[in-house]
Amino acid sequence: MITVKGYRLSVIRKKVIALVLCIGALPFVMNAPAYAYDGEGQTAKGERKLIDELTYNAQARIQTSYLWRGLYCGGPNIQASANIGFYGVYADMWWNIGATDIRFSAFQPEVDLSVGFNRWGLDVYLLYIYNFNCGFFDGGNYIDKGNRLELNVKYTIPKTHLTIAWASRVAASDCYLNAAGDIVRAYSSYAEISYNQPLKDGWSVFGAIGVTPWKGCYNPNGAALQNIEVRVRKDWHIANHTGIMLQGQMAVNPMTPIHVINLNATVGVYLRK
Repeated sequence: MITVKGYRLSVIRKKVIALVLCIGALPFVMNAPAYAYDGEGQTAKGERKLIDELTYNAQARIQTSYLWRGLYCGGPNIQASANIGFYGVYADMWWNIGATDIRFSAFQPEVDLSVGFNRWGLDVYLLYIYNFNCGFFDGGNYIDKGNRLELNVKYTIPKTHLTIAWASRVAASDCYLNAAGDIVRAYSSYAEISYNQPLKDGWSVFGAIGVTPWKGCYNPNGAALQNIEVRVRKDWHIANHTGIMLQGQMAVNPMTPIHVINLNATVGVYLRK
């Protein structure tokens, strides 16, 4: 992940702020009329089908660490996301504001935008990662800064809680220098198999194993076992598809010199339909 030294809110472009606010508020704005509609049940059948196919969710959380695919990406942070979909086609926005480490030596803002299709257990989407250290539409292939564009594919095996995922960076900044000093596109990739087991009384357990198949941003030396992760989560349902959650996370990157164990605690609220 890219960090920004001396980050100030005033440097965020106005268009990005407007986009964050609009997409972030949209699920909550739509929530009230959708619940009222569900209670009435007096519209035409075709209209009800349209409402049933409309999905939206949003969440916000406070975390002690930012852990991602076996990487330690930052210290204490606030993260939020919003998603709206129709007949499986969806748009998603996720953002993070947090410290680079526990000492708060710098801030690390990030906004991720996704568009994709999710049906029949298959989820295919493009992910654009904006790191605030260059122009929003800057697609340059830089060594030490820049945005990212990923292609992600996930498949959950029917009647199981087992998911197989693959992510590859296909454009923008993702490279390394070869022996001759030339910039080489890395196509950094990450593959993961995970299992999410719901338990009683709102408890669930998640486990994952992830690898990187070649040299890239995850491991500069080549193929590696990248991530061994376990999460334990507790949900409390409040009302109208809303709830709060508490989660503990442990992630181990076996390729770090001392096999660092990273821990994270999360508390959050969510809305989903």
